[in-house]
Amino acid sequence: MKEIVLTTINAKWIHPSLALRLLKANLGSLEEKCEIIEFNLRQPLAEKIEPLTAARPRILGISVSIWNHLATLELLEELEKTWAANSELYGTKPVIVLGGPEVTCLPEDANIFRFADYVIRGEGETAFRLLCENIFEEGAQRLSGGIRRAFEKSLRTLFSDIMQNDVKNLKAAYHLYTDEDIAKKLIYVEASRGCPFNCEFCLSAVKPKTEGQGDVVREFPLEPFLAEMDALVLRGAKTFKFLDRTFNINIDRAISIINFFLKKIEERKTRADLPPLTVHFEMVPSIFPPELREVLTRFPPGSLRLEIGIQTLNAEVSARIGRPSKPEKELETLRFLREKTNAVIHADLIAGLPGEDLASFGRGFDRLWLALNGATLQSAEKTPAKNAPRAEIQLGILKFLPGAPISRHIEAFKMRYNPLPPYEIEETSSISAPDLLRIKNFARFWELIINRSLAGFAETGPVFDKFMALSDKLYAHFGRNWGIDKMDIFAQMRYISYMEVHHE
Repeated sequence: MKEIVLTTINAKWIHPSLALRLLKANLGSLEEKCEIIEFNLRQPLAEKIEPLTAARPRILGISVSIWNHLATLELLEELEKTWAANSELYGTKPVIVLGGPEVTCLPEDANIFRFADYVIRGEGETAFRLLCENIFEEGAQRLSGGIRRAFEKSLRTLFSDIMQNDVKNLKAAYHLYTDEDIAKKLIYVEASRGCPFNCEFCLSAVKPKTEGQGDVVREFPLEPFLAEMDALVLRGAKTFKFLDRTFNINIDRAISIINFFLKKIEERKTRADLPPLTVHFEMVPSIFPPELREVLTRFPPGSLRLEIGIQTLNAEVSARIGRPSKPEKELETLRFLREKTNAVIHADLIAGLPGEDLASFGRGFDRLWLALNGATLQSAEKTPAKNAPRAEIQLGILKFLPGAPISRHIEAFKMRYNPLPPYEIEETSSISAPDLLRIKNFARFWELIINRSLAGFAETGPVFDKFMALSDKLYAHFGRNWGIDKMDIFAQMRYISYMEVHHE
């Protein structure tokens, strides 16, 4: 048994946590005292409680995100009861340390903090090591009923301020991916941290600023990073997903990394015992110079996935929330990617931004769809498509992340949002609650039908109004947008199509 346990509840089993591995790798002499225990959201609570209590750790570090906040709170509540009722069997309650993006800007009276002894705000590798060293060296007297920020004056700032690390001094953690991770899961990697932009819905806008810009972009040393990637490739890793929010902000560096993976993709073709390589980058659509475009055209089908954050094509709304906006340039980039590369494209839009109404959102959706595909919904008389689309639009509802500057618009735009994670906007002066619910249904059915290839598109033209009408009818029929068999959806689409034809 280890004295330090690091844990989190991942969205899915295939999503291993790089954050936990980095915390462990950077514990210095304490690394050998640490183990990682991961869970996923669908696991029963009992399957999470048993391994953690059986481990009997002295320190329990938990990474909290917007998606696992409520599940983590449930876990902490049950752990508290278990330790209180079975101290002889499981020992005393360990020191509880919370970290991760969700707790970084939560107010101090947040319910989840009732169970915490320490909260590390921001990047945790250095802070968590120092905290553990002090606990082991001197012991910690837990403060009852609240957060213990630090037990030593010299560390108070460390645990109360948002932390950022010098990434050049961090130890890599890729060796901590297990053989099972390599064989069966996504492999998360990061070549840089930070974002130069100040989009008000994002937590990057509340981190330390440099010369009026957003979060400082910090780059991991390139050659050591590529050596780590090479080691992962040699171990058989097949799907690399970069966590960099602005991968192409440094073009020369981006191309160096891309060329590395292109070479490995070609080499992998000669290995019949290993699956093909796939790499996933998040890129800024307004930064696509010719040299980047050329290298992207060299990826073979199935090997490149690109996440492109559009969010809104309304320039006035973009300016209002501090987001750089070049709609025509962004759409031209998407057309290039569609026409000249084999990339699978994921383009994001956000509904509910301050000042954007349903009509504006619909126009933006149509412009985005036409840039990516230039087509409209096929007749549901056709059989479901067999191949996934090469371009996906992913719709999201604006989330009021705690501490994000977007909250400054609440009064002016009468913005009402759910106070529980994921803090989704429910109504604004520009878009009504019923219309936001319609967009949520639209987003869910779009994912099920279009992004997952239940039906395809043909014939050039806008699609937003037509698909909104379809999603309205599907929701009216099923009464929900979840837990529906895809063939039941397809059958209902055929019925709707038949009724429309025979009532014209």
